[in-house]
Amino acid sequence: MPVTIRDVARASGVHISTVSRTFSAPHLVNPETRVRVLACAEDLGYRPNRAARALITGRTHNIGLIIADIANPFFPPLIKAAEGQARHRDYHVFVADTNEDPTTEEELVHALAKQVDGVLLCSPRMSNSLIEQLSREVPLVVVNRQLTGLPCVLMDVGQGARAAVEHLVGLGHREIALLGGPRGSWTNREIRRAAGAAARAGGAELTVLGPNPPTETGGLALAEQVQRSGVTAVLAYNDLMAIGLIEGLDALGIRVPEQVSVVGVDDIALSRLTRPKLTTVATPTAAAGRTAVDMLLQLDAEPPRAVRGIGTGTAAGARRTTAQVMLQTELVIRDSTGPGPHAGRDRPSAAPAGPGPHRLAGPGDPVVATGDGVAS
Repeated sequence: MPVTIRDVARASGVHISTVSRTFSAPHLVNPETRVRVLACAEDLGYRPNRAARALITGRTHNIGLIIADIANPFFPPLIKAAEGQARHRDYHVFVADTNEDPTTEEELVHALAKQVDGVLLCSPRMSNSLIEQLSREVPLVVVNRQLTGLPCVLMDVGQGARAAVEHLVGLGHREIALLGGPRGSWTNREIRRAAGAAARAGGAELTVLGPNPPTETGGLALAEQVQRSGVTAVLAYNDLMAIGLIEGLDALGIRVPEQVSVVGVDDIALSRLTRPKLTTVATPTAAAGRTAVDMLLQLDAEPPRAVRGIGTGTAAGARRTTAQVMLQTELVIRDSTGPGPHAGRDRPSAAPAGPGPHRLAGPGDPVVATGDGVAS
């Protein structure tokens, strides 16, 4: 016969309501009593009924995790870290894939809204206004998209792109191509903005090719265009595109890095297995997954009705001004970058000193979380 809440109450010498609160609202239970109840529950093999608990507390202890492309190796470390952090906090995670489609993304948020306590939106392709609208239906934390007034976890790809371009300029490259990612991507806009500024500061010319699908095939398809452009170095939106480009250049008889240097973004496992090993901007995906879960559960600690925007009290307002967190990136220099045509010549004074690795504080280190929705 299954162990019941009455069995736990009898074994721990407390009332049934105390056992219930231990699992549904542990902060309301005396710490010593809570430890005793949990120990008895563990010894007896008791597991609380989640459905019944949801009816009482208004919380499902489920989280939705919506990602742009589950086939992209960038996402599995984030998923694994988010799931582990949620499990540690006694939550379950439902993972859904949008295949880079903003319409599917919106449909999934609507579908999950009544089944979860909140949703993590990772690299969303929807417009800011639509995300803002959906946040009134269900608590949202956004990863890799900056929205004022909503909780966001950002990876400083802009700083990483600057470091990558500075590295290429330091190696003597003055004609650089940027392989753009998908339209509607915050990461793509940040990389393009920062790479352009770094190129101008270093006296280099940046040629933007894109937008493009953020896949190996997308990079492969750009090899001939890169060859025609006459550039000697390339920064790709992500590692998959960089790896595809190297494959395409090899098919054209163009050697990397002897003739063209290539830099990616993400530092996926495959970047260390390719030949040449890929120089890339490491992004703290696991740290982002853990941080996003913590931020969402902090929202869920508020009274459920207010957090869900049903009420008009301070909790709903507080959710809309939650601070954003910026996580650091790091340039990892491997074998796919080498000297360019201007190596050894004097560089413009505005260009930063290089070459060499640019350590920005370490992947996953937070810069700061501010209360006004702006990381600084």
